[in-house]
Amino acid sequence: MEKGWIKVYETRDPFKAEIVKGMLIENGIEAVIVNKQDSSFTQMIPGLDEVYVQEVNETLAKQLVAEGNPTNEG
Repeated sequence: MEKGWIKVYETRDPFKAEIVKGMLIENGIEAVIVNKQDSSFTQMIPGLDEVYVQEVNETLAKQLVAEGNPTNEG
């Protein structure tokens, strides 16, 4: 990931990652998903999806993720 971006959430469920990304975007925070899937294991083991935001949005993003993530997966 480029300098200036911070991971605020990770999951093995790509749908959860998309939900978190969408929630952050709805709150005015630019977010991107990075998939850490090992290409040699694409069919056997789900990859790890990580949601990143810019450093300046880290505190608010982590707060929003915590409030919107009752399972505390991230």
